[in-house]
Amino acid sequence: MSIRVMLVDDQVLLRTGFRMVLAAQPDMEVVAEAGDGVEAIEVLRSTAVDVVLMDVRMPKLDGVEATRRICGQEVHPKVIILTTFDLDEYAFSGLKAGASGFMLKDVPPGELLGAIRAVYSGDAVVAPSTTRRLLDRFAPMLPSSGKEPQRKEIERLTEREREVMLLVAQGLSNGEIAARLVLSEATVKTHVGRILTKLALRDRVQVVVLAYETGLVRAGGGGV
Repeated sequence: MSIRVMLVDDQVLLRTGFRMVLAAQPDMEVVAEAGDGVEAIEVLRSTAVDVVLMDVRMPKLDGVEATRRICGQEVHPKVIILTTFDLDEYAFSGLKAGASGFMLKDVPPGELLGAIRAVYSGDAVVAPSTTRRLLDRFAPMLPSSGKEPQRKEIERLTEREREVMLLVAQGLSNGEIAARLVLSEATVKTHVGRILTKLALRDRVQVVVLAYETGLVRAGGGGV
């Protein structure tokens, strides 16, 4: 079964480029397009979509608010925020709004395709270098929404789970964490799952956001 993708961007040429890349994949299909957030929400009412590639700055309704409304539904597609270097604050807000990750618009095709597949399979896309830069720059400016568990809940984690959480918050993949802690990837995945359950978080993107908001990880990527 193909991954059903929706492209949301006010630039027609950019959507055309993405559509060409996705159309060449045997496991992907572009099933819908929209030029702004309002149109995207309307199209999703009648179209089954698995993953939305969401631009940030668009007319009528921007990508952040559109993501918040889409992810606020009981059943909804996964959303990947598309951004450029000068729109990092929007990407962070998009993650808080419920997006499962973010990518730069000039990302190599292979990375974009990998991100779509990862998000579709239930993972989240958190690129280490851009994540660290984005969070170090903007996390101090963005107050908590009040819905995330606070630091006292984090203290319920075991020592190993806390260690894994710190590395997730620094943008490391399961494989990188496994190598760092001399564990199997399966064991790391189990730890991540327990962290999500204990802290009532959706995915590793929310782990990153929470770690910065509670001060568990400080600007510069270091733990407290």
